[in-house]
Amino acid sequence: MTTVMAASCSFVCCGEEKEADKAVIVRFSNGSVQNEDKLDFSMFKNTEESNPRKKTRRILVAESDRLSYVGQNFGVGSMKCNNLCKYYVGVLNKQTMTMEVHEAQLFNMQPVIPGETTDSAKPQDTTQTYREKVDLLIEAFGTNKQKRALSSRRLNQVGSETLQQAVAKAANTVIGEKGLEALQQEVADAESQGDLALHLPPCNANADKREDVYPFDELLSPVEFGALEQGGAKMAALTPEELKKMKDDGRCLSIVKHLENLPTESESRDKTARCAFYLSLLLKLARERNVTRKFGQEEGCPRVIQGKLFKTFTVETFNNGRIQNMVSSSMRVKLAAYCLALLLHMGNMTADLTLLHRDLGITEARMTEVAKSMRLTLVKPARGKGDNIELQDDSRLAALVLPLIKYDHFTERRKRKKMH
Repeated sequence: MTTVMAASCSFVCCGEEKEADKAVIVRFSNGSVQNEDKLDFSMFKNTEESNPRKKTRRILVAESDRLSYVGQNFGVGSMKCNNLCKYYVGVLNKQTMTMEVHEAQLFNMQPVIPGETTDSAKPQDTTQTYREKVDLLIEAFGTNKQKRALSSRRLNQVGSETLQQAVAKAANTVIGEKGLEALQQEVADAESQGDLALHLPPCNANADKREDVYPFDELLSPVEFGALEQGGAKMAALTPEELKKMKDDGRCLSIVKHLENLPTESESRDKTARCAFYLSLLLKLARERNVTRKFGQEEGCPRVIQGKLFKTFTVETFNNGRIQNMVSSSMRVKLAAYCLALLLHMGNMTADLTLLHRDLGITEARMTEVAKSMRLTLVKPARGKGDNIELQDDSRLAALVLPLIKYDHFTERRKRKKMH
């Protein structure tokens, strides 16, 4: 008996292969192909190579005289086994007896009959909402109760559309009579006035005394006023040199003006000094953006005053996984209104708007708008004549006069530049 030894061969790994180097294994879904030599294969790839999800997509087309076949490695018709495991094909070179191993991918070739449309050729209507899809299901398979509810809802929808058309027609009529710009101005005035009203201190417009229009207890409660005793004593003890330094630095000018003219009577002097210390905290808060819990510690701010400032004049925001207190633009307007109300009590119901808007770091126009929203009377000192012009104080004052004045709110609108 003669034993025939099979010829030996060796495997050769082709190393790292690109997507285009993969071998292709095809399987025809309708059976085996008899004359595979008569098939003309073409491979198409996705043009979006920068997209990591689409750059590996391929479409394989096999054409013959009688029928065409199409297979793809993505979508519904693709073979899921390509994602579950890897396939390799060995190519034997009979001369060198070496077998090269290549990575492969499988394609399921399906026949394409001319004139026949597949489900994939009909894209789904993406414009339909979830409610519309549910309504179609109710029409086809719903119960009688569901169909009655659907019919009733559609009738109500038609009534709502009719109402909207009537409202739109009425709005167009009003716009035609008054004009669009006039209506926009009215809306802007109402919104601006409403926004300011939300940040004004509590007001009693029907009060008989000027001091009761913006009650002092609403600005500082008795407990909070008592907590300012130590801070007020520090303010009252400031020397003229220290006040001059504050004035030269250009900060807290409103406070310096009152500290330079403290009342001689002890009770009034103590009240003005405490209010000056509280006002200094308000002015410092208005200059901040993000406020930490260490705010006011250097000045000796009592805990109850610090809690009032955080609760009344800051908004809580969530940033970097923690809650922070921030002074927003609307809170700066609120600070301006409360500072103005406090200065009225410190200055016999008169306050200097020019010094206050400089201390707060806001524009004079914004400060004037706040004073008007508080229904204060604006006073412009008369200019002197001759040599007194240079000595004349150019500050703009606001006074609380009964009955309260009501302004016709007007917001200046910038003119748009014409484009040529």
